[in-house]
Amino acid sequence: MRLATAESCTGGRIAGAVTDIAGSSGWFDRGFVTYSNEAKCDMLGVDPVTIAAHGAVSEQTAREMAEGALKRSLADVSVAVTGIAGPGGATPTKPVGTVCIAWARRDRPTRSETLVFAGDREAVRAKTVIHAMQALLADLRAGES
Repeated sequence: MRLATAESCTGGRIAGAVTDIAGSSGWFDRGFVTYSNEAKCDMLGVDPVTIAAHGAVSEQTAREMAEGALKRSLADVSVAVTGIAGPGGATPTKPVGTVCIAWARRDRPTRSETLVFAGDREAVRAKTVIHAMQALLADLRAGES
């Protein structure tokens, strides 16, 4: 099982955490850091209409990011994150700490969720990395049984 990541608000921290693990070259395929909307569209194939309709920070965008990472890699599973780490960027409906995460697999439907993490920019980013990877591991373990 090989992994690809697609990251916006975490700026490559998930890929960094993965490659901190000795032997990860055996299962980590690649990471995409797509901070701008243009990068999301160019590198991952996110539809600009999705961003215009739902925003860059939306489950719809996160899902297209995760699916795009699979299409553009040799991975079997991907995780994508997009969010508002702060201190700026909040809206009335999307406060600082809002993060959308999606997990895609070649053998299952893509799933996603929206969370709001408390804390400063670094705390939001750290919590996002931890949650994204813990949920991925739980999903993979559930698939083994």
